[in-house]
Amino acid sequence: MAGDSFQSFGRATPAARHAIPAEDAIALLKSGAAKDGSLLGYGNGRSYGDTCQNRAGSVVDMRPLNRVRAFNAETGVLEADAGVLLCDIIAHAAPHGFFPAVVPGTQFVTLGGAIANDVHGKNHHRRGTFGCHVESLTLLRSDGKTYRCSATSNARLFRATIGGMGLTGLILSASIRLMRVPSLDIVEKATPFGDLGEFFELTEAADQANEYAVAWIDQLAGGRGRGLLFTGNHAEHGLHAASRAGARLSVPLQPPFNVLNRPFLTAFNAAYRWKKGRSAAPRQVGYQGFFFPLDGVGDWNRLYGPTGLFQHQSVVPEGPARHAVPALLEAARRAGQGSFLTVLKRFGKVHSPALLSFPRPGFTLTLDFPNRGEKTLRLLAELDRITIEAGGAVNPYKDARMGAETFAASFPDWPRLEAVRDPAFMSDFWARTAKKLDERQGAAQAAE
Repeated sequence: MAGDSFQSFGRATPAARHAIPAEDAIALLKSGAAKDGSLLGYGNGRSYGDTCQNRAGSVVDMRPLNRVRAFNAETGVLEADAGVLLCDIIAHAAPHGFFPAVVPGTQFVTLGGAIANDVHGKNHHRRGTFGCHVESLTLLRSDGKTYRCSATSNARLFRATIGGMGLTGLILSASIRLMRVPSLDIVEKATPFGDLGEFFELTEAADQANEYAVAWIDQLAGGRGRGLLFTGNHAEHGLHAASRAGARLSVPLQPPFNVLNRPFLTAFNAAYRWKKGRSAAPRQVGYQGFFFPLDGVGDWNRLYGPTGLFQHQSVVPEGPARHAVPALLEAARRAGQGSFLTVLKRFGKVHSPALLSFPRPGFTLTLDFPNRGEKTLRLLAELDRITIEAGGAVNPYKDARMGAETFAASFPDWPRLEAVRDPAFMSDFWARTAKKLDERQGAAQAAE
């Protein structure tokens, strides 16, 4: 495993100290000899925070388990190993007229990672989360047994594993249901809006009329929240073969400082808004540019410098969101912290089968910040406070510093996952949040 990096994509937290191949972990688990808290599955390292880290034990490199095992070109049901990348699934299914029903902002996530994080995309209002389209999965636990889980078989494990952050055992493979599409191309329309009030007026109609909808916010343009609302639908006539999943550009070396400073971001945002918003006419674009724009720049996270970045994603119910979203943007502005990528979208009412899942009805705001130490941590804590006071939640799957109280307020059902967690599996995130809460509850009960 020498030379491999097992760090989170945000690179603001230390990398895993030790990694073992999937085949060794499988043998260890089947023997029943895995020690408590010793393991955690690791996919392709696209998680921003420390849910993919286990510095007290080992991470399990799942990338060698990368076979597409079966595909039904009539129904769109695909069975694959947990280490298969989303781009490989697209390449396999696209010639037959199918596409994943839900894709996140990168195609370089593994199937197991997409399930464990219950990822969402630009069409939550129609399709829900990735977990909504998982037919079944195979899970290996430290009791040495392999479980085939679905909504009707080992249902408790099934629900806990979707969105379970890899804590219920090692996902070996899964069967997912893909979506039939007329082509991979997207008919995209960019609608400029001058402030958040205008965005809120536009978004419901945009969701009703389109498969995909997401807004980009110019976070540096004062507190108005001006931006662009992107909508899209699969083109009736377009490509059916997946284009090569590779970066057109790359950042070969890590700069010694954060390149994405305020002057750069101000100029970039102005140019981006002009380029994307200059025409109100729909245009047909390739799927990679629409869904995965940052995948076109290899190792783009290096631009944040050696200290990395923090991503903060919140969701707030629709009513409070009209006050909370401006408050979140204003807090970042007051702190003098510019976000390179600020995304706002509406979550719908499609319910995930997951025991714990971040998306819920309301509006979700994503902000990226360079890691400036305590200054950034204070800002993130303030964003947490605004979110929780508005009745919302902070996304744990992208988090690297959330406190136990924020996690409990965001996910009051966390004890249900802890009850199903495989004792051999642990993450830095879970140790920092749920385990502390569990210990406090135990101490309080003992004192009674």
